[in-house]
Amino acid sequence: MQLLDGKKVSEAILAGIAETVSQRKQEGKKTPHLAAILVGGDPASQTYVASKVKTCEQIGFGSTLLRLGEETSEPELLAHIAAFNADPEIDGILVQLPLPRHIAEEKVINAISPEKDVDGFHPISLGRMVLGLPTFISATPNGIMMMLEHYNIDTTGKHCVVIGRSNIVGTPMSVLLSRNSNPGNCTVTLCHSKTRDLKALCLQADIIVAAIGRPNYVTADMVKEGAIVIDVGINRIEDSSKKSGFRLVGDVDFDQVAEKCSYITPVPGGVGKMTICALMNNTLLAVKDK
Repeated sequence: MQLLDGKKVSEAILAGIAETVSQRKQEGKKTPHLAAILVGGDPASQTYVASKVKTCEQIGFGSTLLRLGEETSEPELLAHIAAFNADPEIDGILVQLPLPRHIAEEKVINAISPEKDVDGFHPISLGRMVLGLPTFISATPNGIMMMLEHYNIDTTGKHCVVIGRSNIVGTPMSVLLSRNSNPGNCTVTLCHSKTRDLKALCLQADIIVAAIGRPNYVTADMVKEGAIVIDVGINRIEDSSKKSGFRLVGDVDFDQVAEKCSYITPVPGGVGKMTICALMNNTLLAVKDK
């Protein structure tokens, strides 16, 4: 079993991005600038956004973090997005999800200019991705593809089972892995909570991508020997032995499943690191040279 080390891979890719940014600055070109909006005080969201801002600083990006209260109205949030859309200094915009219940996520995602949609959530971004046209690819699926490429994992002809059908991870992941590319060229089965006999399908899989948002959902009896397992889940479960009172686990029962795998991602330190890496790469791509 070999760990797919997201921390190690992301550090290598981010070092390359930092070098590109340094070169741009020497040539007098624009510095990439990412704007993030955080609504409310969700602890996990605060941690994610802080990590993204810190990464911007490390690789030489400019960054803006707008913190808004839980009571922020939908029109107020949309007005802030409109201002960022119009600001030529800002190249990429992300609104940290989830949002408070009184704000419609779909409206917020649609309000972000496709040219600055570095999260790759806008319908135009998703549509272009499905058609194989140049676009911003959702950061988590894109990060997974970067990881598979880094480890030179040949996916051609393999059967991949993706568990979870969200527009953010599962659905774009299924499209990317089925493309005529490397990584890619998989036969993909897209599964979800209503799938009948999921265990039987998983046992056929050469690759499993678990993105269903349920702790330890994929167990050892669902995985065949030598499979590649990509764990997208980040779940908090109570743990009185920890100072925080909780610990992070994935959607995969790592300790039991790892023994059967050829490759597996850890949680934390796996896909999460690659998501931020892909977000930074999208922001670099978003820069309009000046």
